[in-house]
Amino acid sequence: MVSDLSRIPGGASRETYRFTAVAEGQAHPLILRRDPPGSLIETDRNLEYLAFESFHDCLPVPRPVAMEAEGAELERPFFIMERVEGGAAASPFTVVPYGEHARTIGEQFFRILGTIARADPTDLPLTRVAERPAPEDCWRIALDHWTKVIEDDQQHPQPIVWAAIRALRRRPPPPAQAVRVVHGDYRTGNFLHDGAGKILAILDWEMVHLGDPLEDLGWAMDPLWGHFEADKVGGMLPRDEALALWREVSGLEVDETALAWWSLFNAVKGQAIWTSAAKEYRDGGFKDPVLAISGWYTARRHDQILAEALLRMEGLS
Repeated sequence: MVSDLSRIPGGASRETYRFTAVAEGQAHPLILRRDPPGSLIETDRNLEYLAFESFHDCLPVPRPVAMEAEGAELERPFFIMERVEGGAAASPFTVVPYGEHARTIGEQFFRILGTIARADPTDLPLTRVAERPAPEDCWRIALDHWTKVIEDDQQHPQPIVWAAIRALRRRPPPPAQAVRVVHGDYRTGNFLHDGAGKILAILDWEMVHLGDPLEDLGWAMDPLWGHFEADKVGGMLPRDEALALWREVSGLEVDETALAWWSLFNAVKGQAIWTSAAKEYRDGGFKDPVLAISGWYTARRHDQILAEALLRMEGLS
């Protein structure tokens, strides 16, 4: 029996519902993630489900329960996972979202990211479907993917993002020091915390893949997620402390030139996502307000971030 079914607002890559399943007298609080009719991005639900399966035993990640690739009675593909109770996510538009617990949460945030980067993917369930690129190909595969999204979905000229793409191709980064699991959207807003300094769950693994772990690090540190605090990463920790924690836990080094490349790349990736969002909204197939905001405010903000990062890469600022 199913009870207390309700949709959770937000989230533009999957429809998300909370419900309780009752079986043999036991109540099981669950989350259902269903493919929407339209989306910010096209993602592989199999990878997302297997990412939960790969990490739920060692990280604060919900336990996966079941996946239906064909849709069955729900018409569109979906999967189910255990529900984590008592947590809240921070909106990227919130100022000082963690209050006095910012440092404590920041330390957990970068330790968890370091743990993901440390994990050898060879024996993880994720590798059953994830393609493993050669270290020297990680940057090219990632950039080609998001460039194509922009090519396919842009509806007006975007000179800043195309200038950044050309700069990235002119100056590729060194090969990945290790090919590891890349969460793909590791940032503030994509984890639940209890309001008292504890991270309860890392969510939104829909863009997970194998690649250069510096991709995740650059995305987590993008100014868009800074909560308007220029001196802290994600409104949590100073940059040097965040990098030191990541290095300590991951066992990897941070090449600043490579990180600068991945930081510029991530602003391109962000702009690709907002471009896709705007197309979905304007075409009328999916009228979720999240898409409208993404195609307007976040797109303009990432143009600014792109321009600033591009000037730094070119030595003009």
